[in-house]
Amino acid sequence: MNNSITTARLPPDTRNKLLALSRIKGRTKSDIIKESIEMYYTQEENGIDSFTVGESYFGKYGSGENDRATTYKERIKKKISGKMQADNAAGCGKP
Repeated sequence: MNNSITTARLPPDTRNKLLALSRIKGRTKSDIIKESIEMYYTQEENGIDSFTVGESYFGKYGSGENDRATTYKERIKKKISGKMQADNAAGCGKP
């Protein structure tokens, strides 16, 4: 198989992400780029949108708490209240 060389200019943050992924996966930057292009091409060819591509990953690593988005403010209030009580008990409260 004859491979050709193609050059791409990457923004620094994209380059850093590519380098990190290369180190983490133990694969060459070239292999990651080739695989990404193939995945993109397949996605475009099949008319698959981004949501469908990532759908199998949504909730995969969830906390098990189904109401986290709706109870966010309440959890923050409890944390702040607990911190204030701990500070007051330790004598760190305002005079």
